[in-house]
Amino acid sequence: MKLLTAQQLAEADKVTLLKQNISSEELMERVSMLVFNKIHERLGGAPVPIKIFCGIGNNGGDGLAIARHMIQHGYQVKVYITNCSKHRSEDFLTHYDKIKNVTKDWPTLLDCKDDIPVINGGDIVIDAIFGIGLNRPIDGWMADLIKQINESKAFIVSIDMPSGLYADTAQPADSAVVRASHTFTFNNPKLSFFLPDTGVFAGSFEVIDIGLDPEFVNNTEPIATLITNQAAQAIYKPRTKFSHKGDYGHTLVMAGSKGKIGAAVLSASAAINTGSGKVTAYVPSCGNNILQTSVPEVMTLTDAGSEHFEGFDVELDNYNLCVGPGIGTGDAVVSAFAKAIKQQSAPVVIDADGINILSANKKLIKDVPESSVLTPHDGELERLLGKWSSGMERLELAKTFSSKHNLILVLKGAHTITVSGTNMYINDSGNAGMATAGSGDVLSGVISSLISQKYEPLMAAVFGVYIHGAAGDLAAQTYAHEGLKAGIISNFVGPAILQLFRNDTAQRA
Repeated sequence: MKLLTAQQLAEADKVTLLKQNISSEELMERVSMLVFNKIHERLGGAPVPIKIFCGIGNNGGDGLAIARHMIQHGYQVKVYITNCSKHRSEDFLTHYDKIKNVTKDWPTLLDCKDDIPVINGGDIVIDAIFGIGLNRPIDGWMADLIKQINESKAFIVSIDMPSGLYADTAQPADSAVVRASHTFTFNNPKLSFFLPDTGVFAGSFEVIDIGLDPEFVNNTEPIATLITNQAAQAIYKPRTKFSHKGDYGHTLVMAGSKGKIGAAVLSASAAINTGSGKVTAYVPSCGNNILQTSVPEVMTLTDAGSEHFEGFDVELDNYNLCVGPGIGTGDAVVSAFAKAIKQQSAPVVIDADGINILSANKKLIKDVPESSVLTPHDGELERLLGKWSSGMERLELAKTFSSKHNLILVLKGAHTITVSGTNMYINDSGNAGMATAGSGDVLSGVISSLISQKYEPLMAAVFGVYIHGAAGDLAAQTYAHEGLKAGIISNFVGPAILQLFRNDTAQRA
């Protein structure tokens, strides 16, 4: 699914009106009916107090139209207009007149802080104050209104965007933003919904197809692409009947040190679970027996170092390299890491301490093969790229780094984002239970295995992230979020691939 910018969506509206030969007021009527139907499905006519706050632009017009439908269906509705300017959109005025025809309880104008009504915890608040066109922070008494809505403990439903939230640009950290319980967003989710500093405001969100012109949407270059089950299906490469293990590559996992051999076990196990024809773990000698016992399907090569890597003496022509989990960052390890990446001409997967080594030794970045995949969490990313002030700036730094070095960055998080140049792919699988030690080691093994199986590195990263998250979702149905361990996630990789093609796909945990 494409994610478009606020500007692109505004243009899509214009094209839709022209091609479908409808007025903006008719499109607003369509939108309001779609949203009303969603709300009505959930409430079923329940006599709950509903307070609808409308701005004076088109988002407010949507709110007025929704309010009219609710009033006509017998809901207990009170409408408030944020009278913050004399400039009202034409569609707002049209729907303002319409609502006056269905109720004698006309909308109440709010002009200052003293006008803000009491909002009770048992209320439902519908937020239709500002939409995607907002480009400045909310201030003054309007900020007080947002604060009161957020502190009310009411269930808050935002229409298209939580008021105060920007769709695709950075905003001041202390901005007044409605903290929605649920957001009905139009046609496409917005980039800000997926970032840790802004996504919290959208709550759960639901995309409503409002019928924007499909040709325009299909031909528009997105700001990002959301990877869903359907997208993952399209990436998957089925096996042929007469294939053999040699067709599916040989992954070399260079990982572990004394006390952290588990990282090598997890990464190597994930590579074999994802389908590598062969997997070899290259470990310090202290890890040999652990690997041989823990994962009999994985072969081992041992380094001269007993507790950590002291060198690198493997010909990599026949391997795809995964390097970094649990290796440490000592001088001897840095030397071994540098030798390994210089020998490998094919794309490698670099995780954990491998990324920390690159951050501390920036001159080594030039030796990393093009299209290699780096899988940092935010701490590792900050060491690599420097600090950022917002989630949007984080993405811009990542795009700049990726473009400069022709490397792929997998920015791990609740919605992991894969960055390749200016292209971004946002993951839609996974759950909070995956915030557990070793989960990243499993991901590095999954992606490495897919590269070994001749997936193009970018698609290996995108598909690997999705399958890793989907495995966590399936595992959580049995183990709950609190019971997830990295090894369990790894064992659900195969079932997650099976689940891609099942019609009765289970709900995400």
